[in-house]
Amino acid sequence: MDSEFINQWLAQLGVAPIVGAIIIAVATLVAASAVRLLGARIALVAARFSRLAHRLPLFGILRRPLWISVILLGVLAEVAWIRPPEAAGFLIAGAAETALVIVWLVVFGKIMALVCARLAVHYPGSSELFRLIENVGMVCLGIMGVLVSLTIWEVNLTPLVASAGLAGIIVALAAKDALGNFFGGISLFLDRPFKRGDYIVLNSGERGQVVDIGLRSTRILTLDDVLVSVPNSIMVNGKIVNESAPSRRMRVRVKLSVAYSSDVDQVKQTLLKVANANPLVLPEPKPRVRFRAFGESALDFELLCWTAHPKDKGRLVDQLNSGVFKEFNVAGIVFPLPQRDIYVHQVMDNRAS
Repeated sequence: MDSEFINQWLAQLGVAPIVGAIIIAVATLVAASAVRLLGARIALVAARFSRLAHRLPLFGILRRPLWISVILLGVLAEVAWIRPPEAAGFLIAGAAETALVIVWLVVFGKIMALVCARLAVHYPGSSELFRLIENVGMVCLGIMGVLVSLTIWEVNLTPLVASAGLAGIIVALAAKDALGNFFGGISLFLDRPFKRGDYIVLNSGERGQVVDIGLRSTRILTLDDVLVSVPNSIMVNGKIVNESAPSRRMRVRVKLSVAYSSDVDQVKQTLLKVANANPLVLPEPKPRVRFRAFGESALDFELLCWTAHPKDKGRLVDQLNSGVFKEFNVAGIVFPLPQRDIYVHQVMDNRAS
C-alpha cells in the first residue's frame, strides 16, 4: 500500500481530511476481510508455485499474518493522511512498523521450521543437520528483527556496534566453555561421527546408545539405563568408538583356554556347534574359531561370530559362555587351572647362641 499515492489521489479528489480517514479505514477493513476469506486459495497457490508438498500447512501460517499486515499498512496510511503531531505520528508509525516486522519474522521462522521438519522426514540421516539449520536460522532472524526494529525507532547503531565488539570479547572469555560446546555441536552435526541410535564407547569407558545430540551436549543411555550427558567439546576432542558404523552388525569375541591334553579339532568343533546353535549369531559371516597361542599352562582359543545389533553383545557373550561351559563338560574338555610347584628348603641357622 503506497501512502503517497493514496494521499495524492485523495487530494486530487478534494476529499476532506475526516472523509479521507474514513475512506482509508473502510478500504483497509474491506481489504483485510477479502484477504482473510481468500487466504486459503492464496496459500494453496503459493504452495504449488514454490513446489512444496501440498500437505504443508501454509494456509495456517499465512492466513492471519496477511490480514494483520493489511490492517497495519492501513494504520500507516492513516498516519500519512491525517499527519498527527510529530511525536504522536512517530510513535504510532513506529509501533505499526515494528509489529509488521515481528509478524513476518514469526512467519519466516514457522516456515523455516516447517521446511526443516519436512526435509528431516525425507532425509532421516541428516535430521540433526536440519535441526542445526533451524536453530541457527532462528537466531539469525532474532538478530535481524532487533536490528530492523532499532532502525525503525531511529536508534544510532554505531555506539551499539562498538559496545557489542567489546562485550563480545568479554562474553567470549567468560563463556569459553559454552562456546566450545556450541562449536563442538556444530562439528558433530557436520562431521557426523555418530547419529542418534548408534552405540558408542567413550574414552572413559562408558558404553551406550546415543539418544540426543544437542548444541551443548550429547546424551547417552548406558546399558544400566543411566543417562550420561557429555559436553560436545569433549566428544569432539576425545576418541569415540562407534560400534554401529559402518553397519550395525557387530563382531563378538569369546576368549578361552583349555588344557594341553585337549583335542584341538574337538575344541574347534564344539565351539562352532555352540555358536551355530545360538539365534543371536548371524549365519553370515560364518562363525570361526582361532587357535591363538600356546599359553603358560593352557591352549588359548578365540571364538569369533557376528550379531545383528550392538545392543545384543552382552547377552550373546553370556549365552555363549554358558553354552561353551555346558558343552565342554559333556565333551570332557578341561579348563586348566594354573599350577605352581613350591619347593621348601631348610636353612640352617649358624649364628652363635
